Order: sequence, then structure tokens, then C-alpha cells
Amino acid sequence: MVNAKNRDKIATWIIYFFVGIVVLILVGILGNILITGLPHLSWHFLSSEASSYQAGGGVRDQLFNSLYLLVLTAIISLPIALGAAIYLAEYAKDNWITGLLRTTIEILSSLPSIVVGLFGYLLFVVQFGFGFSIISGAVALTFFNLPILTSNIEQAIKGIPQAQREAGLALGLSNWKTIRGIVLPAALPGILTGLILSAGRIFGEAAALIYTAGQSGSTIDYSNWNPFSSTSFLNVMRPAETLAVHIWKVNTEGIISDAAIVSAATSALLVLVVIIFNLGARYLGNKLYRKLTAAK
Repeated sequence: MVNAKNRDKIATWIIYFFVGIVVLILVGILGNILITGLPHLSWHFLSSEASSYQAGGGVRDQLFNSLYLLVLTAIISLPIALGAAIYLAEYAKDNWITGLLRTTIEILSSLPSIVVGLFGYLLFVVQFGFGFSIISGAVALTFFNLPILTSNIEQAIKGIPQAQREAGLALGLSNWKTIRGIVLPAALPGILTGLILSAGRIFGEAAALIYTAGQSGSTIDYSNWNPFSSTSFLNVMRPAETLAVHIWKVNTEGIISDAAIVSAATSALLVLVVIIFNLGARYLGNKLYRKLTAAK
């Protein structure tokens, strides 16, 4: 009969085995993408305009469009997510309204991105008349981004010890001033971590953007700072093809001769950016936590 100590060792090795499988799968996927695509990454590829009909194009515009969409989505979604998270963490009582709100967040987080894209197409592209544009894609990605961002911020706020809230109230601060002056600064590392992690997720989104931001656009003039000009890189009403959509387009159209090389290099670039987002979130969160808490 196996004693308790041996059972514990067996269970531990089983856990290590399954963790090892997950790590091997991740390493296999990332390794294949990076090994295939990194040799084709170059400054020319990053800084030149993509070509739809001939080899040798780059992903300059697609990279900028992805970052621009990411910034706009964060600007739209962060205030909404922050307000919802503060309500759920600090003010919400255990009643049917709170239950309904949490259920809504869970449903939003489980919606397929293609459904969000079709919703954005029908509402923003068609009904509101925005057309295939950056603003349509940013608002659609906001629906995609809100659930995970709200949950991350809520957990960061709930992670602050209750003693800090009581100290603020004991000093005569109102509940809102305690939240604003004590709780939120202490939760800032977790909030930024959640924001960066959600940014990494939406950076690689493609399905929702095919139906909202579009698949191609006019020539972008990076010297034109007028946001109302049709050729300006700041114009939110222009179509914008992102890195993820570019990978899908190159492989489905099959027009250019070096489609396999372009898609491999773009995939490697996309993976590298997402990895940087995740590592940056961990580093920034730890650094801010040590600075704000004086921890070593």
C-alpha cells in the first residue's frame, strides 16, 4: 500500500508532467514561428510599404496601424473598465444588479471575436456610417477588451489590504478620496499589468478587424499631421490593415510570390511584440510594486 509521502511524490510528478506538456507545446509553437520567420526580419521589411502584387514588400503601415488601434482601444476602454472595476470592488453589494453585471462581463468575455466583428460591422460600419475605419475597429476591440481588462483591474483593487482603506477613513477621508488617494495608487502596478496584458491580446486580433477596420487602405503620408486629411496617418476614418489581418490576407489571396516568407516574418514579428508586452507587463508591475511599497 502506498503511504501518504509516496502519494504526494506521485501527485507532484504527475503535475510536473502535465506542466511539461504545456511548456513543450508552447515552445514548439513559438520555436517553429520564430525559427521560420526571424531570418526574414530586416529593417527593410519593417520600414517599407507592403506590396500586394510583387515580392519584397514590408509591413511598415500594418505595424503602425496595429499600434495606433491599440492606443485608441486603450484610450476608449480603460476609463470604462476602471469605473466598472471600482464599482464592483468597492461599492457593489451582493444583489441581483451585481450578479447581472458580472454575468454580462462573463458573457462578453466568452463571445467569439468573429461575432464581435460582425456586430461592429452592422452597427459601426453600416448603421453609424463609419465605414471600414480605424475608429470602427477600435470601438469593436473595446467590446472585446473590456471583460478581461475589467476583471484584471477589479482583482488588482481587491488585492489592496483592507487596513489601508481603514487608515484613510480614520484620517477623515471620504470613501472616494480613500479610493482615489490610497487604493488606486497602491493598485497601479496591477492595473498597468492588466492593461499591458490585455493590449497583448488585442494586438494579435484579426477576425473582429476584418469586418471593421478593413483589409487595405490608401497610401499613408507620415508627414501629414492633419487628422482630418484622408492620407494622414492620424486619420481615424481611414481603413487600416493590421499585422494579424495582413497574415490572413497574404495567405488567402496568394497573389504575391513570396507570400510564405511575408507571412512567416510577419508572424514572427507579431509573436515578438506579444512576448514583449507580456515581459514588459511583468517587469513594470514588479518595479512599480517595489517603488510604491518600498519592498525589495
